[in-house]
Amino acid sequence: MTSLIDIQDLRVSFRSGETVTEAVKGVSLHIEKGETVALVGESGSGKSVTALSILKLLPYPQAFHPGGKILFSGEDLMQAGEADLQEVRGNRISMIFQEPMTSLNPLHTIERQVGEMLIRHKNMKPEAARTRVLELLEKVGIQNAAERLGAYPHQLSGGQRQRVMIAMALANEPDLLIADEPTTALDVTVQAQILELLQKLQREMGMALLLITHDLGIVRKMAGRVYVMTKGEVVESGKTAEIFSAPAHAYTRHLLASEPKGRPGPYPESAPQIMETENLKVWFPIKKGFLRKTVGHIKAVDGVSLALREGETLGIVGESGSGKTTLGLALMRLLSSEGDIHFDTRNIQGLSAKEMRPLRRNMQVVFQDPYGSLSPRLSISQVIEEGLLVQQRGLSYDERREIVSEVLREVGLDPQVQDRYPHEFSGGQRQRVAIARALVLSPRFLMLDEPTSALDMSVQAQIVELLRDLQERRKLAYLFISHDLKVVRALAHNVLVMKDGKVVEAGSADTIFDAPKTDYTKALMAAAFDLEAAGNKAVRQ
Repeated sequence: MTSLIDIQDLRVSFRSGETVTEAVKGVSLHIEKGETVALVGESGSGKSVTALSILKLLPYPQAFHPGGKILFSGEDLMQAGEADLQEVRGNRISMIFQEPMTSLNPLHTIERQVGEMLIRHKNMKPEAARTRVLELLEKVGIQNAAERLGAYPHQLSGGQRQRVMIAMALANEPDLLIADEPTTALDVTVQAQILELLQKLQREMGMALLLITHDLGIVRKMAGRVYVMTKGEVVESGKTAEIFSAPAHAYTRHLLASEPKGRPGPYPESAPQIMETENLKVWFPIKKGFLRKTVGHIKAVDGVSLALREGETLGIVGESGSGKTTLGLALMRLLSSEGDIHFDTRNIQGLSAKEMRPLRRNMQVVFQDPYGSLSPRLSISQVIEEGLLVQQRGLSYDERREIVSEVLREVGLDPQVQDRYPHEFSGGQRQRVAIARALVLSPRFLMLDEPTSALDMSVQAQIVELLRDLQERRKLAYLFISHDLKVVRALAHNVLVMKDGKVVEAGSADTIFDAPKTDYTKALMAAAFDLEAAGNKAVRQ
C-alpha cells in the first residue's frame, strides 16, 4: 500500500557565500492516511526544515536539495513544477505555523484571509465563501463568529488567532495537515483546547497530521508514531508508547529526562522580608469621545496583597491578560500603581525616579525573550557591565571586566565569550547572559518574567537548576511569573493564582498543585499536567 507521504533520504543544505551548511542529512519518514505522526527534537535539529521541504517553502536558491524524494500519493513533489505545487499547497497539504501573529496578514480581515483559500482552490463566489468561512470559524470554536468576520488579527487573542490559522488550514479539507509547534506561544489552557480541537477535526475529516514539537507531553497525548531528530538526522523512530517506555538512543533518553524536576530548597521562616504590598491596584483609564473623557477602567491589577522573604520564590500563575506581568512591573515601580509597596522595610511607592535609582541595584528583571532584551549592537561584556557603569562609576575597565568574568562563570558561561555578540549564542546561552546582567550588581530581589518559555525543554531544565543554585548561594528572593506550571512547581515555594487582575487562590506550592480549590486553578492544572481542556467557563476560549 502506498503511504500518503513517503520521504526518502531527504537532504537539505543552505548556501551562504562560499559556505554550505547541511541542515537535513538523509531523513526518511512516512505517514499513512489518517494517522498522527510526531517529529520531535530541540531547536536546530532540522524538524521545521524537513516539514517546509514537503511544500518547498524554503528560501530557494539559498536552500537546495542535494538528494532525496518526497512522494505524495506516489508523486514526487521534489520534481513538481510551481503550478503543480500551488495546487497542493493549502489544498491537499496545509500547514499551521508556530506564531499566528506573523503568519496572518495584519492588513486583511479574518473573512478575507480564510476566504482567499476557498476562492483560489474551490473557485467559490464571494457569498458562498463567506458562508463557508462562517461555518469554519464556528467549527474551530471562535465565539460570536459572525461578529469576528470583519476583525483584524491584532483584535484577536493568541488562542483565537491560532484557531483562525486552523480554519484557514482546514478550509479545503486537506489530506495532510502539518502543525509546526502549534501551541508554543499559547497559555496552557488554550494549548489544551487547541490540541483537543485538532484531534476532533482530524477524526471528522480523516486527515493525516504531522505534528512538529519539542513538547513530549503533546507527543504522548497526540501521536501514534514518533520520529526523533537531532543535528539533521532521525536517530530513532517507532510507536510512541514503545519509544517512551524503552528509548533506544541516548538522545531520546536525554529528551525524556529533560523536563524540569525537583523542588526548591527550603528557606528559613525567620528570613527577613524583602517585598511586601497590600491591596495593590493598577487601573488603566478607558477614554472616549472628542474630549477623551474617562468612561471606565481596565482593572489590570485589582487589590493584590503579597509578601516575599529572602531566599523564597513566589510563583505568579494565570492565563495571558490575568495581570501577572503588570503586577511584577508595578512592584518594580516601572508602572504607576496605588497601594503601599515595601521593599526591604522601606515604602517605595512615593519615591521619584531619582530616589529609586540607588535601590535599582537590589531589584533586577530577567525578561521572557533574551534576544529581544539584549542589544544586538553591544558585546556580552558591554551588555552585562551597563549596570556597573550607572551604579558603581568608580570602577576601572579592568575591575569591571573581572566582575563580568566572575558573573559569567557563575551562570555557567566561559568568560572568554564576553567579547562576542548576542546573535552568536543559542537561546539558552542568551538567557544565561540575561541572568548574568541581572546578577552583576548583587541584587536581593529578581523578577523573572517567563524566563524559560522561549527555550527547549532540556535548556529549561538547565535554567531551572541554575536559578535554584543561584538562589541557594546568594539568598535571592524571586518573583517568578509563568504560565508553565511544570517550571513553577520546580521553582516556587508559594504560589499566587491570578485571574482578571485578582488573586483567586494563594498558598504553598504543594497545596496549590496537589489540592487546588477553585475551578479556575483546577482547569489550569488539568491543562498543564494532563493536557485536558476545561469543560467549564472558568478559563478563556
